[in-house]
Amino acid sequence: MRDPRDRLPFSVWWLVVAGALAMAVAGFYQFLWSSIREPLGTRVGAGEAGVGTLFTVFIVCQTASQFPLGWVRDRHGPRGPLLAGGLTLAAGFWLTAVAASLPLAALGAGLAGVGAGGIYTVAINTPVKWLERRRGLATGVISMAYSAGSFLVIPAVRGGVRTDFEATVFALAAASGVAVLVTVPVLRDPNREETAGDGAPSSDQSGAPGTGDPVDVDPEPGDRDRPAGSGRAGTAERAYTPRETVRTWQFWLLYGVFSVGNVVSLMVIGKAVSFAQHLGLSAAVATGSATLIALGDAAGIVAGGALSDRLGRARTVGASLVCFGVALALAVAAGQVGLEVAFVVLIATAIFFRSPMFSVFPPLVGEYYGRPHSSTNYALLYSGKLWGGIGAGVVASLLVAAVGWNATFLGGAVLAVVAGASTFLLRPVGSTA
Repeated sequence: MRDPRDRLPFSVWWLVVAGALAMAVAGFYQFLWSSIREPLGTRVGAGEAGVGTLFTVFIVCQTASQFPLGWVRDRHGPRGPLLAGGLTLAAGFWLTAVAASLPLAALGAGLAGVGAGGIYTVAINTPVKWLERRRGLATGVISMAYSAGSFLVIPAVRGGVRTDFEATVFALAAASGVAVLVTVPVLRDPNREETAGDGAPSSDQSGAPGTGDPVDVDPEPGDRDRPAGSGRAGTAERAYTPRETVRTWQFWLLYGVFSVGNVVSLMVIGKAVSFAQHLGLSAAVATGSATLIALGDAAGIVAGGALSDRLGRARTVGASLVCFGVALALAVAAGQVGLEVAFVVLIATAIFFRSPMFSVFPPLVGEYYGRPHSSTNYALLYSGKLWGGIGAGVVASLLVAAVGWNATFLGGAVLAVVAGASTFLLRPVGSTA
């Protein structure tokens, strides 16, 4: 079978670079939220619950948009969903900048969510479509950009939204639109006829159907980093449709882990600055928390993706979520006794261990269920972030009011540990083990 890379006018890794650039602006709204939430709340006259609802609207729309846009991408290529996502994200930022009421701000958050979802589903699945080897590393690089782009601009945005809110958010709208327009001509998928495995059963060394995992098979000379679907003889993969995917128990375990991981981690990302202020920590700690959260997320995504290529996907994400919960509990303890440096470091450490699931789950879904429907199947799993948005926004705000900041964050730590431990129950689809 012809290598799909032969028709590329550049290295396949330029697709990863383009995906990372698009992903960087897709992450602006989420990772800059802790910096803009209070000035925006003041402008629209919203309290804690109202501001928390805006974050929920963004996450729900980002999550809900991924399945239909992933479906379009799997059938018609990445450029349409990517362009639509960039324009919608820019429109969402523009509405956020001019919003003078809570409903208008909610509309802006919703548009930004749809736009971010379109960009995300295109970018994150690009390595799954093209690469067999180092998929975890490539997915990690693209996922890293989701938070790393925000890390670079957080200090400027935190100052800008207090002196000129509209101009600062307008600049984010412009940056989002321009970055996506640059990447649209670059990103593309292999031709469907060049993707092996439509309906063919897979096999691994044990001969069990459906468990083929090219990442764990030693490559023949020259086979490393061949595009997904260019396959060797005898390694054609089983292509699960979305309907077949949701009939497997592995999907629902992954869905539960992903949902819980998002509830806890989005709560930390969205409320870390407010939590630091509640604890009476300095303004420098609040800014440092927001900045290091983005840095920790970026570093954890790349490290987790690269490690999963060697240690295994499920093992990597399970261990990381357990460490996430432990670090979060220690951060609460440090904040209670006023250890400012320890609080910032532990919050960043918690997010470092939270983030590998975003570089591990996309290739894991592709390996369990095949790559022809990888965008759609991962979008099904990614819908678990909807519960994360509800839990981290509205529900967490209500819990803070009912039981306090410390109890809410400690409860999240326990949930993260349970989710991580349950991941060790996973077995490949079709495995009898």
